[in-house]
Amino acid sequence: MSGKTLTLGVLPLGRPTFDVAFAEEMLAGMMADLEATGHHLVGPGTLLMDAASTEAAMADIRAKNPDRIIILQVTFTDAAMTCRISDAFAQPLSIWAVPEPRLGGRLRLNAFCGLNLASHALGLRRRLFSWRYAAPHTPGIEVLLAGAPMVSPLIAEVSQADPAFGAALLAGLSGKSIARIGAHPDGFDTCAYDSAELAKLTGMKVTGFELPELFERARSAPESAARGLKAEIGGHLSGMDEVDQVELDRSLRLKLALDGMKADGGFDAFAIRCWPETFTEYGGAVCGPASMMGEGRVPCACEADVYGAATQLLLQAASDQPVFLVDLVDLDASDDTGVVWHCGQAPISMADPEVVARATIHTNRKMPLLLEFPLKPGPVTFVRLSQARGQQSLIIARGEMLKREMAFTGTSGVVKFERPAQEMLARVIDSGLEHHMALAYGDHVSTLESFAAAAGLPVIHL
Repeated sequence: MSGKTLTLGVLPLGRPTFDVAFAEEMLAGMMADLEATGHHLVGPGTLLMDAASTEAAMADIRAKNPDRIIILQVTFTDAAMTCRISDAFAQPLSIWAVPEPRLGGRLRLNAFCGLNLASHALGLRRRLFSWRYAAPHTPGIEVLLAGAPMVSPLIAEVSQADPAFGAALLAGLSGKSIARIGAHPDGFDTCAYDSAELAKLTGMKVTGFELPELFERARSAPESAARGLKAEIGGHLSGMDEVDQVELDRSLRLKLALDGMKADGGFDAFAIRCWPETFTEYGGAVCGPASMMGEGRVPCACEADVYGAATQLLLQAASDQPVFLVDLVDLDASDDTGVVWHCGQAPISMADPEVVARATIHTNRKMPLLLEFPLKPGPVTFVRLSQARGQQSLIIARGEMLKREMAFTGTSGVVKFERPAQEMLARVIDSGLEHHMALAYGDHVSTLESFAAAAGLPVIHL
């Protein structure tokens, strides 16, 4: 660390849907660590929960001409304000995100996912930065103060695999159809897509719909069909009677609406804007229906992630089994494992057979239907049809799902990746990977490499 006293512009980002008290506790520790460096801190020192407060803090910091800008990723946030900060300041940029204990309860912060979105968005903008994923009061804070950025973009390599099998896989994807329902959330550059580029790459086509059409179909679904679906899933899901029954009925009707759209349009997958409108305008979660659709080999990507849906179709074809679109929410070097998670939408065939899957509610929005269970142990493959750093590539990882207690509520699993967790962490950030990856059980890497060769896609192995 230089002996010069620096002025550090500090912007703590948070979101009120997470555990604000815990976030404030983490922020206090982070600020104390920064103050202990002896540098001059400028900024609000409190969580910035919206665009207006962040813009005001940026204006105040800009007037003080700091030497460095440090974003504190205290909870999950989308990348919109990170990009605004990046655009507003030419000074060296750092991001510090904090992990949280794997206690089996809700994700109280989900800060790693925020770092993941930020790294992708900044990668698209060719903005290099330094970063830290560590708890307060742990060594290593000096990386945030370095003048040179840490990020070293990974270079995708041409696949050397035999393209013969991959050619058949590529041909099978051609003509597949994805229904996109609603637009991806603001600040989710990870979910942006170009339908012409996707068609050129895979032969898949995308048809757009608005959320009110899905909601109207759901409301008009026959009551007898909703009752029948409830009875069907109640046979292998506990706790159905413990959730709000009106909201449960609404949720189940979304499954019937998706079935109807598939029947009418011949769709092979869906990419759905799942929040906030399914909760705020309709009144029920689409997570449980997405689980059921995935189990039936009609994968659903949340947050209207079209390339996520396309990736699911690819991995489903490569593995001949249901797939799960996951967030990577933690990497712990001390345990040498990571956690993959989503709210409650994994196909039920992925449940640990020694655990009874149960009905639950969304941790932030408090509505059913979501499924809750830990993922079963076994070898797993992860893949993403990626647009990281503005280049289409195939990003692949391999690991072993461990038999562990559930790390976080919803559907989650603890995975030991092929590489050590600390190396995996660096490669995720260096790659600019999107925050959604498709997961299937088994080792399908050679098949995916063959697909990449046939499609002319360069490959990054995490």
